[in-house]
Amino acid sequence: MAHEKNHDYHILNPSIWPLLGAMAGFTLLFGSVLYFHDITAWVMIVGFLMVFYVMYGWWAEVVHESKIGDHTPVVKIGLRYGVVLFIISEVMFFSAWFWTFFKHAMYPMGPESPLVDGQWPPAGIETFDPWHLPLINTLILLCSGMAATWAHHAIAHENNRSDMKWGLIIAVALGVLFTVFQAYEYSHASFGFAGNIYGASFFMATGFHGFHVIVGTIFLLVCLLRLNAGHFTPESHVGFEAAAWYWHFVDVVWLFLFAAVYIWGG
Repeated sequence: MAHEKNHDYHILNPSIWPLLGAMAGFTLLFGSVLYFHDITAWVMIVGFLMVFYVMYGWWAEVVHESKIGDHTPVVKIGLRYGVVLFIISEVMFFSAWFWTFFKHAMYPMGPESPLVDGQWPPAGIETFDPWHLPLINTLILLCSGMAATWAHHAIAHENNRSDMKWGLIIAVALGVLFTVFQAYEYSHASFGFAGNIYGASFFMATGFHGFHVIVGTIFLLVCLLRLNAGHFTPESHVGFEAAAWYWHFVDVVWLFLFAAVYIWGG
């Protein structure tokens, strides 16, 4: 037949989502500039809502494509490559914050900058004890990663939806607990974001990681909702694989932050 499919690839139909995504991103950026200049916050809020709408609509279409069989083994390979490339881009993103932290820690600038005669942490900065709340948060995040691995093993190797459900519940709950503890830690910091390079580096590195924890927690929660809706089989669970890989990336970044920022840099 003339229109019979004779290949393993998924040829996408024309979609409005890339255009809407570009418009939403521009609106969010433009609105953020207006907000930073104390003009208005409404444009930024509209931009946020537009971005969330595009994310929901676009990913809902991807889920639908998976349900009707468009995600062939070849397509799944491409999706996995995309997730890997995205995580690599995230590695590069965090490399910038580690770079600035190590640079200022090893070559602290003194009052007569650029002479290297300063100290690290800067005078007057009281750092966190890494062996109290930071260590507890480390254990929490590692246990959450173990729960996600349990859930992955349950669906991929045993087709055990009950174990996958409980693994996701535990992973999400521990992710929320990590965020709560980090917010508590921030509220008790003896230094602020502005006024010193230690605070700026600390809050940018750990703060962006905290944002990624929130995103990963939502990612796993969506997988839990999809599981309850009857999605995922041993042969088709790329969406959950992406969430698990992302969550393990978040784990690894935190281990480096714990070792470099809390222990070595403090």
